[in-house]
Amino acid sequence: MATINDFFGKDLYVLNLGLASMAQSIRDQGAPVLDLDWQPPQNAAPRLRLTRSGLNIEAANQEVVSRIRRGQVSLVGMGIARQVIPGMHDRMLLHAGPPIEWARMCGPTRGAVMGALIYEGLAQDEKEAAQLAASGAIEFSPCHHHHAVGPMAGVVSPSMPVWILENKTFGNRAYCTQNEGLGKVLRYGGMGPEVYARLKWMETDLYPTLDRALQTLPNGIDIKSLIAQALHMGDECHNRNRAATSLFLRAIGPALARTHHDNEVLARVIEFIDRNDHFFLNLSMPTGKALLEAAEGIPGSTIVTVMARNGTDFGIRLASMPERWFTAPAGRVQGLYFPQYTEKDANPDIGDSTITETAGYGGMAMAAAPAITQFVGGDPQMALQTTLEMYEITFSEHENLTIPALNFRGTPLGIDVRKVIETGILPQINTGIAHKDPGVGMVGAGILRAPQQCFTDAFAALQQG
Repeated sequence: MATINDFFGKDLYVLNLGLASMAQSIRDQGAPVLDLDWQPPQNAAPRLRLTRSGLNIEAANQEVVSRIRRGQVSLVGMGIARQVIPGMHDRMLLHAGPPIEWARMCGPTRGAVMGALIYEGLAQDEKEAAQLAASGAIEFSPCHHHHAVGPMAGVVSPSMPVWILENKTFGNRAYCTQNEGLGKVLRYGGMGPEVYARLKWMETDLYPTLDRALQTLPNGIDIKSLIAQALHMGDECHNRNRAATSLFLRAIGPALARTHHDNEVLARVIEFIDRNDHFFLNLSMPTGKALLEAAEGIPGSTIVTVMARNGTDFGIRLASMPERWFTAPAGRVQGLYFPQYTEKDANPDIGDSTITETAGYGGMAMAAAPAITQFVGGDPQMALQTTLEMYEITFSEHENLTIPALNFRGTPLGIDVRKVIETGILPQINTGIAHKDPGVGMVGAGILRAPQQCFTDAFAALQQG
């Protein structure tokens, strides 16, 4: 007698949309089953096809995803933040997420701000830094308002070296600092002599070494291509960047050797990159920013081009309304903690690194990186389910960023506010976890969903527009 395996084969899964018990008979026959955590949306909403002014939403969204797909982003150089980031000045600090002032900043953002002021020499200690931050003498501005992105607290101060990424298809540029590594680091709100010493070494040794090497590469380094390769090697280029970091070191290695004559400094630079599996994150993030900014300003589009958090608020922006934030309280991360910490120590969700999910990798591509579950929790099946679920809320798929485990299907691309409202499925994010108090740093990593309210408000605005 035929069994279900005769019909489905060994390489296919049965997708169960109901109670787990509904698929028990299928499991009893030995067929693999994926249980999708889904329920009908509580507030059904009509699919918008036209704006009030008559714009074709489908055509607008097609233009947005076409621009993202066509983008070719390369690392073209480095520079000092105040000299290369548009609109930055000596009394400005950039931060992750939507706009926020000192009085509402969370612990890790405050820690990063105070640490940056000490690093800049504008304050001698934490007390003086806190007083300066509260005085109104420092301007705080979102990274996203300056074509930049910052992981976790995302604080960029004027003297910090930054990467310069260029979308060669459209000519726009994006910026990001260098990655410090994990643990007690500034971006997690860490403060102290070891934090400032590392930042100074990155300014005086790491940056010049990398910059000299890049100056000898007339075409730069194709970072989008490295992301595509890394997805085939077990990364998703948000919280797993091990392969991508290795690919980057391989790409820049010969230029490093040719342009540096102090072998000990060069060895330390190579060791620093090699021992920091997250080094590539600060390249994958501005790549996503450069891809998405080129798709902004398309009237009628319902595609999300920014998702960002400052540890207090979570905000999104749309391709059709790139200057407007839709915000909600930042969520709580469910994850794995370092031995001495628990969820009671955790700050709410924080950072611009959700630009990776917005651009169609990161949490969208977890099926490509089953090993990431050892870092953020869950299991390989959860990673696969996450990507399959994200196809339900995206407008299209990437052509060049593909997932081997899904027969090289393109990653989910273009979070569509309409589909989020229709399905009730919220974008899933994997992320690091910062301690809620200033000065401590990283305490774990995990996963969570974007808050519903951002998308509800954005959908209401679309209905009115």
